[in-house]
Amino acid sequence: MDEHRGTSPLLSLRDVETRYDRLTILSGVSLKARRGDIVAILGANGAGKSTVLKTVAGLIDRQPVSGSIRFEGKEIGGMDVEEIVRLGIAYVPEGRQLFSRLTVDENLRMGAYTRHDKASIREDYRRVTSLLPILAERRKQTAGTLSGGEQQMLAMARALMSRPRLLLLDEPSLGLAPLLVADIFKIITAIRDEGMTIVLVEQNARMALSIADYGYILENGRVALEGKPHALMVDDLVRSHYLGVSLNGGESSGE
Repeated sequence: MDEHRGTSPLLSLRDVETRYDRLTILSGVSLKARRGDIVAILGANGAGKSTVLKTVAGLIDRQPVSGSIRFEGKEIGGMDVEEIVRLGIAYVPEGRQLFSRLTVDENLRMGAYTRHDKASIREDYRRVTSLLPILAERRKQTAGTLSGGEQQMLAMARALMSRPRLLLLDEPSLGLAPLLVADIFKIITAIRDEGMTIVLVEQNARMALSIADYGYILENGRVALEGKPHALMVDDLVRSHYLGVSLNGGESSGE
């Protein structure tokens, strides 16, 4: 476990506002991710969850409109994507966005495109394929022929090849069968246990809170609720809207 866990935040957003064209998506969002923690960001579709990650990763032009994004105490708002990657932030997008015609091996090496230290790249290659041995078995297979779960593992492993200190995961369980979801969340926990800080956007609120150290609930581009997972899981709003539990204690039919 990271010896710095629980000290000053690795990532800090303060009063961040982000717009697409003239539409405000995030309005006054403030959140923190401490070193070595998994931070879960939950909310309904359109709440702004993915926009938080894209704003941090520099993937929205000229964003944020206002507010502060600090990584290891340094302001990164407005930096370009490559600068942000070089600082130690990796983003795994919703839908994985692998190079489908390239092999597993080639995708992993593409993850290290900003690096030139060949010896440590080889070391990290061995480390990620040890963590995810199925990728070593599939190394000559093209990414587009992998199963959904294997593609998600490859997307995370490719991100780890940049040797980040912060991993941004956008909907890692999307489209996966329940058994594969459990496997992916075990891998996310294992990555955290090696000292990685992770910000996780996830529709599967129950699974996300089961591994998170802290959680935020977004509604309409604002933080509506935050707290430790055990506190969020007993909150009536979270139980009824995100955990599928009706207020009378039964299972609800909706999300």
